[in-house]
Amino acid sequence: MAGIGRIFKGAAIASVVALSVAACSSDDGDTASGEDTNAGVDSRGPITFAMGKNDVETLKPFIEQWNAEHPDEEVTLHELPGEADAQRDSLIQTLQAKSGDFDVFALDVTDTAHFAANQWIQPIEGDTAVDTSGLIPAAVESATYNGTLYAVPQNTNAQLLYYRTDMQPEAPANWQALVDSCIVADEEDVDCLQMPLMLGEQATVAASQFMNSWGGGIVGEDGSTPEVESEQSRAGLQALVDGYQSEVIAHKTDAFSEEDAALGFLAGDTMYSYNWPYMYDKALTEGQPEVAENFDVAPILGPDGPGASTLGGYNNAISVFSEHKATAVDFVEFIISEEVQMGFAQASFPPVLSQIYDDEGLQAEFPYMTALKVALDNAKPRPVTPYYPAVSKAVQDNTHAALKGEKSVDQATTDMATAIQQAGN
Repeated sequence: MAGIGRIFKGAAIASVVALSVAACSSDDGDTASGEDTNAGVDSRGPITFAMGKNDVETLKPFIEQWNAEHPDEEVTLHELPGEADAQRDSLIQTLQAKSGDFDVFALDVTDTAHFAANQWIQPIEGDTAVDTSGLIPAAVESATYNGTLYAVPQNTNAQLLYYRTDMQPEAPANWQALVDSCIVADEEDVDCLQMPLMLGEQATVAASQFMNSWGGGIVGEDGSTPEVESEQSRAGLQALVDGYQSEVIAHKTDAFSEEDAALGFLAGDTMYSYNWPYMYDKALTEGQPEVAENFDVAPILGPDGPGASTLGGYNNAISVFSEHKATAVDFVEFIISEEVQMGFAQASFPPVLSQIYDDEGLQAEFPYMTALKVALDNAKPRPVTPYYPAVSKAVQDNTHAALKGEKSVDQATTDMATAIQQAGN
């Protein structure tokens, strides 16, 4: 397989921290803090863009380009901490102080609803509307709260199924086909499937993917009504639990991070792996020869075909306290332009502009681009809820209890629903 010189970086994953939701807005366009969302919508001038330092290098060339073309509306880059929770804390402190220090900021996809519910970010409508029709639909969904768009997706990500072509020349057609093929892994004395399943956000991602792939979900569009007790959600979680308890999914992976899963696949310890696209280049350059020369990728699996991967990525939000919202809108539109999004792809930063994935040159350079596009077309965001940390904890705790046989799937999902309801009260 042809090598590639770059990897697709995983976006920051939200950690579980306690967050509170402020009061609802009034009917006159003011936020709970009294800030008028119409203020500054026609104003132009210099702005500041804040983003976690781990990924800013990808943005710097485009900010420099913007500044060269807009000398009167220069963008100053402010680097937030590298950790997702520290990024969130920095932004919350600034916004609670009603500070306009940051005009635009990159939010982890799981944080957007919380910032929207607190009315710290500008609704992307009316004078601040941005055309998102060409973007990955699931990414737009992650930036939408209670039917209103509150941010503009910047970049995205989705897990893929990695498989050993020397053991399985073609990817399984569905989940049951993968289960049935595990006999080959037994014959080769390797695990069938390894995936990140440790108690934490990894378990939330896994449970979300199985529930969504089976047609279910975790919360409704209102961000607070539990959907985990639906027949489809329970069937998805049951498939995950059955896979784990039958050792289709290796038991040791209940303590695996993404990097642990990568190391297992690179070492040749497993026939299949679920992981983010960053592992592709690692497998080519760091994998054992039998791995580097014999693997491919496909979308993760559901009962009838490709499953619904869980999204990573950043959404760019405009602060309600920004004094130059007209410039802020133009800047977030610039970030989703074809030129910038193509640059993201070439820098191994998965773009949100759908058409980029159809570029034949990129498909040749990144052989997994086609599989990633299918995965993104079928993807679902993690629960879009202002109570995300509490919801995620409910999902991961009860998922692990079900995996370990401490609870039935019915009991686990019932307990999830109860905890989700309590989070919103």
